Amino acid sequence: MRTASTDGEFVQESIRNDAPSTVSKISSWLRLPLRMADFRERGFRVDRPAARAILEEHARNFLRGFNLAAAHGLAPHEELHDQVPEEERGFAYEGAGMFAGLADLLTAGRTRAVRRLLAGPGDGYVHLINVGAGWLFTPARVTVVPRLPEQPLLRWLALDGSGFGEVYFGGLKALRRRAAARQGPRWEARLAGCGRALWFAESADPDGVAEEIGRIAPAARPHVWAGVGLAVAYAGAADDDALDRLAEFSTRYREHFLQGVVFGAAARYRSGTVPAHTRRATGRFLGASAEDAAEWCDTAAADLTDSMDVHAYLRWKQRLRKLAAERLGSDGED
Repeated sequence: MRTASTDGEFVQESIRNDAPSTVSKISSWLRLPLRMADFRERGFRVDRPAARAILEEHARNFLRGFNLAAAHGLAPHEELHDQVPEEERGFAYEGAGMFAGLADLLTAGRTRAVRRLLAGPGDGYVHLINVGAGWLFTPARVTVVPRLPEQPLLRWLALDGSGFGEVYFGGLKALRRRAAARQGPRWEARLAGCGRALWFAESADPDGVAEEIGRIAPAARPHVWAGVGLAVAYAGAADDDALDRLAEFSTRYREHFLQGVVFGAAARYRSGTVPAHTRRATGRFLGASAEDAAEWCDTAAADLTDSMDVHAYLRWKQRLRKLAAERLGSDGED
């Protein structure tokens, strides 16, 4: 068994070697146990068994995606499609994106792992792969988002992934710390991921989500609500009553919440699989389809897609909020 010191020596040796050898060495020993998805082990809510089962399965498929990428190379498309149900593949690709991000991090980008994963079938899961690539940013203290020329705007979704990983592993205390941290564009982008993780931590309970958001710094609340909206549309686990309560609780930050719903629905549409819960959420909150949401995203991103600036990513979100207000006659705050 490696000690902490020998693990550090192993990583340093890997970085010095050529990129393929580095990834091979990482893959030979690194696996994530599926028990990491257990809400009880995470300290999450376990008193909502139906929602918990749905969300834990999403988390398990994330871990399966990571492990398949580690076991079968940097583009395990065949294995992902054979072993993961269609509606769950986005979570598996997110996990594979985490492994690809780790491979790029340890080889200073020489593996081009994230790019390779985005090629071919991975293109349908571009949002999730970029999110997954950012999961380790916070624990690894990564401050620069890797340059992905093919996806200059979407690469900032890695910050969303960083926020999700921060709360998924650090719990509600991590959410409160991030909310109270120094404000800035990257702070804002990470908070959406924190909101997605909050949906998991509270086992999709709208009351619990609203209560926790009410405890954090006021400036952070709209961005966290945006993440909750994304989680509701993409991950689901909310019945009709829960959707009604979410509409009520998020009223003050309605446009941010709806922008998250649009993001989640658009990501589902791009994958080619739109589950029933996504259709319910888009119909309930947007009065539109997932295809409409994808079109709104494209419209709002016009003239921004080639920008490498995080401010362009935030303008994209701002435009979506404005577009949602125009289409729905929203009275919410921006």
